[in-house]
Amino acid sequence: MKLVQLFIAAFSTLLLCPVVSSGDEALPRLKVSENRRFLVTEDGAPFFWLGDTAWELFHRLDKEETLVYLDNRQKLGFNVVQAVVVAELDGKTRPSAEGFLPFGPDPKEPKPVEVEGDYNDYWDRVDFVVREANRRGIYVAMLPTWGRYWRDESFFNPSNAGDYGEWLGKRYKDAGMIWILGGDRHIDNDEQRKTLEEMAAGLRRGDGGAHLISFHPGGGRGSSEYWRESDWLDFHMRQNGHNIDFNSYKKTCDDYNLEPTKPVIDGEPVYEDHPVSFNPDNLGHTTAFDVRKPLYGDVFNGAFGHTYGCHEIWQMFDPDDEAQYPVNRPLKCWRDGINCPGAAQMQYCKKLIESRPFLSRVPDIDLIVPDEVYSSVPGAGTRRFAATRDQEGTYALIYFPIGRAATIDVGRLNAKTLRAWWYDPRNGSWQTIGEFANEGKKTFTPPTMGEDLDMILVIDDASKNYPAPGVVENKGAEKGALGTRTLPNGAKLK
Repeated sequence: MKLVQLFIAAFSTLLLCPVVSSGDEALPRLKVSENRRFLVTEDGAPFFWLGDTAWELFHRLDKEETLVYLDNRQKLGFNVVQAVVVAELDGKTRPSAEGFLPFGPDPKEPKPVEVEGDYNDYWDRVDFVVREANRRGIYVAMLPTWGRYWRDESFFNPSNAGDYGEWLGKRYKDAGMIWILGGDRHIDNDEQRKTLEEMAAGLRRGDGGAHLISFHPGGGRGSSEYWRESDWLDFHMRQNGHNIDFNSYKKTCDDYNLEPTKPVIDGEPVYEDHPVSFNPDNLGHTTAFDVRKPLYGDVFNGAFGHTYGCHEIWQMFDPDDEAQYPVNRPLKCWRDGINCPGAAQMQYCKKLIESRPFLSRVPDIDLIVPDEVYSSVPGAGTRRFAATRDQEGTYALIYFPIGRAATIDVGRLNAKTLRAWWYDPRNGSWQTIGEFANEGKKTFTPPTMGEDLDMILVIDDASKNYPAPGVVENKGAEKGALGTRTLPNGAKLK
């Protein structure tokens, strides 16, 4: 019997009940913008993807824990959660928190398991997570399986991947979803490629094209290496990896510049609390500063959004769970990990981008003038600067990863009079620098000097009267700083 027939037979009752009930307000569907650079909702509203990495969410948390996690992420402004149905950490053989497995006992064939009643099998558990995430305005970027099960073990293969994809597509057709194939693996042969293509085709058959599809690659790679011209892949995803060399994030701009044009996002940058380059003994663990750098590096280099990650959260590590094993030396329990400072700081990039024209933004590293300090590549290595502006030249955003003066080619903006601000990525506060005539090049000195004191320089066409950075629709601009402290005096313009 084919896999899809097995699924339908086992879940005929469940399929009659939508994952998003009629009493819930469905999230708007997402689509690619007309210029092929960004995501928008079905009515054309810009959508800044602010994602969190929760690979083991379906597998390791119970209902109460799930709500703790989702409530926290909603509070911090996340609107996407990346999670895996058949999880990496023994998701096929180790039961979920409630004691359920996604498939039957046959180690070679994905057979579903059904137990009558509410929330009595693994798929009820997945339904619950999706429904509760959507109720909080969070889309689920769902990986049908981690890469080990189609690459290393061939549990999914060309003969069954399409049926599995179709079943998933039908089940979550009306939910707020994005499909992510792959799962941290490279593609080595035609059979692996065919497996993923069949799964993508199955998802399309199942949901009728309701949801976007992408591919999560192995470390340091991008979906463009495998699916550059594939019609089924709606946007490119990178895994720029778990090192702190900022040059890694230039690859986002490389994918941005590819043809045919597709939106691009970094789906796995360095995680907070992660061993730097997997070497904790010599390099230690990452900090909030280390995860802010790829945030602004990726977004200012052309990404349509960003995915954050915390080392304790992706694996939902709990030191009191004797059945768990820690992966790469986590520092704390996931319940403490949700309060890592970097997670709360992600929202300020989203607010900054949303406070300026959204769909005309382009990367522009040439805003930063090279000199004897920066050489030909401004701030190379771990201190690389990044810059973006809109095509009309009405604003520019420049990320200073370090408290150090830099010269900006403001002549690239189409304005006679400019207004400048400093924006603090740690708390979303801002300070006015002042207005000045656009005479070509200006040197700016951040108000805080030294290592790990990153800031964003915002330069506007004064005639546009844009609100303060991070203030959407001019709300709260007269208060000075989004309810947080204002920056210290001392910003200098030379």
